[in-house]
Amino acid sequence: MGQDQTKQQIEKGLHLYQSNQTEKALRVWMRVLEKSADPAGRFRVLGCLITAHAEMGRYKDMLKFAVVQIDTARELEDPDYLTESYLNLARSNEKLCEFQKTISYCKTCLNMQGTTVSLQLNGQVSLSMGNAFLGLSIFQKALECFEKALRYAHNNDDKMLECRVCCSLGNFYAQIKDYEKALFFPCKAAELVNDYGKGWSLKYRAMSQYHMAVAYRKLGRLADAMDCCEESMKIALQHGDRPLQALCLLCFADIHRSRKDVQTAFPRYDSSMSIMTEIGNRLGLIQVLLGMTKCWMIRKELDKALESIEKAQELAEGLGNKLGLLKLHCLCERIYRTKGQQQELRDHVVKFHECVEEMELYCGMCGESIGEKNNQLQALPCSHFFHLKCLQTNGTRGCPNCRRLSVKPGYV
Repeated sequence: MGQDQTKQQIEKGLHLYQSNQTEKALRVWMRVLEKSADPAGRFRVLGCLITAHAEMGRYKDMLKFAVVQIDTARELEDPDYLTESYLNLARSNEKLCEFQKTISYCKTCLNMQGTTVSLQLNGQVSLSMGNAFLGLSIFQKALECFEKALRYAHNNDDKMLECRVCCSLGNFYAQIKDYEKALFFPCKAAELVNDYGKGWSLKYRAMSQYHMAVAYRKLGRLADAMDCCEESMKIALQHGDRPLQALCLLCFADIHRSRKDVQTAFPRYDSSMSIMTEIGNRLGLIQVLLGMTKCWMIRKELDKALESIEKAQELAEGLGNKLGLLKLHCLCERIYRTKGQQQELRDHVVKFHECVEEMELYCGMCGESIGEKNNQLQALPCSHFFHLKCLQTNGTRGCPNCRRLSVKPGYV
């Protein structure tokens, strides 16, 4: 298959894919991969296959094609191709919750001396790295990466990247419980979709609606949460987006749990868990198990709650997800207090405080923990964050956390 024929077949596949004929598109692209003698064409078709498998939640296949793409990029001996292929390798590992590998591949991308194309990819690299740091609950570095990605998006006038970063920032602030910002950023993403997204994939609209739903639920605005989640789910079903379907089912379950409707919540958690297991989203599985634990606690079935916690703890330890572990210790504390088991209670209180210390989840001004309840937060230029009220009351001539770290014994 020659260069022109390769291009035609790739375009044919794209047309089929955009018309929701995904399996037909995959067959066309696989034929190109088998028959094309043009390395640049093969590289491009591998990019199409990586994107399609990512959206379907077939992350292991996504990784397989990313590895083949690296070999093709080396054959082409072009730094731009190599940067793009390493970014796809980073993204594949991010989806499979292999966060340390993601960070390593992202650093490889940033260290490559490519041309303008590579520089334009730096924003996407920073976003992927930020998502990985967030998965590991390293909040300061995550925020640093998201802010870098946002700067790249603004400098390159890349509205699609800005939209994706806003969704990640919504997720970031939802995790540390600044629910005002957790809603602000996906609302900003939804605005970008409305203003610029006429030719974009509907996944951007679905993504912003899902993150709005999460924030609305946490703010107790359950009807708004349900509306946004239903819109997101509708698009996810139309496009066969399994990862987003799993997240929407989790959000539906959480909404029903917030309404104390445990009977309706459980089947949604089960459905979400089934898809999360199928696609390999272990971070999502931790969230499902946390929700199920809270349902068992509402029902006062504490032994079943502890079974869910045990499964979630194994996953959180395997991923290095410190925030998940902190939440589990907090739930154990409540369970063992109810059971009157003092030794177990004390163990989990100690582990809880160790997690808070390790993640620096406390305000360096008032000393109170961050992420325990809804609070307005403000980040300084170093990406350490504090209670907004503490900054307004005390002001700052520099970051107290950075000052403390610089004098800590053993720090270089």
